[in-house]
Amino acid sequence: MAACTITPVRPLPKSWHPPTMKDRSPLLPLPLWRLAFGLCLVLVLVLALVPTPPEPLSTGWDKTNHLLAFGTLAVLGCRAFPRRAVAVLCALLAYGGLIELLQSLTPYRSAEWADWLADGLGLLLGKVLVPVLARLGIR
Repeated sequence: MAACTITPVRPLPKSWHPPTMKDRSPLLPLPLWRLAFGLCLVLVLVLALVPTPPEPLSTGWDKTNHLLAFGTLAVLGCRAFPRRAVAVLCALLAYGGLIELLQSLTPYRSAEWADWLADGLGLLLGKVLVPVLARLGIR
């Protein structure tokens, strides 16, 4: 019968620490976040300017459509440009205002202050969700 030998395990260096959320590499690389953000910007603009948005893409209430669209834009924008989140959110609020202006120029859409307010609330919601999603591992 062969003798079993036990080799001692070396202790971990004092500088070692268990991995944290900050140590994890992002699931999606930055260029993909930026691509998704750009595509979403175009999609929101198109949906805002078509005479009637496709039924499957509507929540049934215009204000929740704005809230969800701009919440999504906020999450994508903050992930695409993490060091410029405030600038991205300000630019997105201006983008919402531009969309309302463009809608006022069409014969089949109208501009509403309440839509722009829903855009802003969506941006706040999206900004709040960014760290929550990161903690859940959605990077």
